[in-house]
Amino acid sequence: MLETINRLILPQVSSTFAADVDGLFTFINVASAIILLGITVAIIYFSVKYKRKSEDDVTPVIRYNTTLELTWTIIPLILILIVFAWGFRGHIDMRTPPSNAYEVYVTANSFFWQFTYPNGVQTTDELYVPAGRPVKLIMQSRDVIHSFFVPDFRVKQDVLPGRYTTAWFQTLGTGEHVIFCTEYCGSGHSDMDGMVYAIEPEEFDAWLREQKELSEQELPLAVLGQNLYQQQGCAGCHSLDGNVVIGPSFQGLYMDEREGADGSSRVADEDYLRESIINPGGFITSGFNNIMPGYSYLSEDQVSAIIEFIKEQQ
Repeated sequence: MLETINRLILPQVSSTFAADVDGLFTFINVASAIILLGITVAIIYFSVKYKRKSEDDVTPVIRYNTTLELTWTIIPLILILIVFAWGFRGHIDMRTPPSNAYEVYVTANSFFWQFTYPNGVQTTDELYVPAGRPVKLIMQSRDVIHSFFVPDFRVKQDVLPGRYTTAWFQTLGTGEHVIFCTEYCGSGHSDMDGMVYAIEPEEFDAWLREQKELSEQELPLAVLGQNLYQQQGCAGCHSLDGNVVIGPSFQGLYMDEREGADGSSRVADEDYLRESIINPGGFITSGFNNIMPGYSYLSEDQVSAIIEFIKEQQ
């Protein structure tokens, strides 16, 4: 019966962690309904049982009941711990994409979504993904705060200007799923939607090849990043073979833990690399001087391309 009710009030289950999210949602609702019913019945019962019958009625002295006090303290505590453990486990799963996830860069603009694939293909408001394979979204905004939401996947993640945020999902099969922006972003907010098309992996590969042939001028992100590495003079300071020239080598840099000159540490993920390119003085790696100029004049596509090139230097 609960399954039938859920299907009436919730979107379809189309990702690997959607069922777990729905399970927690159902548990909270059922527990809340039971507690509400119990409290309501108790209020009605005591209202009738202890209704004042005459002016001479005297309210009896209320005695402390240790068992009763412990009961209504421990039971809610157990329920809260269950919800916390269940939710925390789900949170970790939804924030830890598998290492073999297919990566797509997502750029939010007022008022459309732009998707960039590793081979350089770009689409607007239409995200094509291989069904049954983990997909990691690396997202940033070019203007204001947006929020990427696919109800069928139970995926919702704010998209911020000036930094990357990530989300991931794995579809349970092929299908079409609606994308919404769920952060008010201006007068065109209600029109900022799109579609996810989950298709068979073979069909997805064929689609990528076809799109690439239709726009041969678009270089793969990593290739564009390699060109920028030479054009922008990065090669003069950052080697690709692990040797230290002036700045840290790009070899093995991605996802490496970096110790800062101030004693702090950070993991060199996409957000770290983006900040290092645009505002290199924001975090100085221990053992190096703050001499790198900022490359804020680069477009977001160029920054993403350099990051993809760095990620290949493992």
